[in-house]
Amino acid sequence: MTAKPPRAKPLPVEDRRAMLIDATLPLLLEHGNAVTTRQIADRAGIAEGTIFRAFDSKDDLIDAVVARQVDPEPFRRRLRGIDTALPLEERITAIVALMRNRFTTVFSLMSVIGHRGPHPSDDSRREFAEIIARILSPDLDRLTVSAERAAQVIRMLTLAASVPHVRNGPEFDDAEIAALILHGIDGIPAPGPMAPGSSPVDTSLPASAPATDSTLIPALP
Repeated sequence: MTAKPPRAKPLPVEDRRAMLIDATLPLLLEHGNAVTTRQIADRAGIAEGTIFRAFDSKDDLIDAVVARQVDPEPFRRRLRGIDTALPLEERITAIVALMRNRFTTVFSLMSVIGHRGPHPSDDSRREFAEIIARILSPDLDRLTVSAERAAQVIRMLTLAASVPHVRNGPEFDDAEIAALILHGIDGIPAPGPMAPGSSPVDTSLPASAPATDSTLIPALP
């Protein structure tokens, strides 16, 4: 009589949760909230009941998927890993590539399941600006704006280029966005630092400008 092979050891709960989150993300992007636990189980290669040993409900699993995607720390770690010895344009391109990937995934998710993430915070944006300042630090004297303003411009243009209904036209690639950030649309490199005593142009919005609906923007970056 042939002996049965030993049963595989069950996964620890945290590993099972991580595996289910990985399996659920592409299904959510395809089916939205209509995704079923049967589809998730089939994708993960497990019995349907196994899902409920890791999560209380399908909604709890979806919330966990969203929480992972909007968590800024993995994104920040990748930003911190950008080599400051690279040429400035390569550093900007690397920032844009990471931001586009994050924006595209999160906004695709939000568009199919509705907004479920936290709202942006000043602390989150401040930390992003500090990371960008470190990445740009070898070339700050070349820029016509502060590091904080540069971070705002990078975020603003990359966000606009990543959202189809805002972009309203053909896609931009990472290098094209980086070139626009650095040189504008005339193809001429940005001028050097402003002369002492000169004043920057005030590009802030007037007090009467309508506010953007923050419910559409998750905590990014």
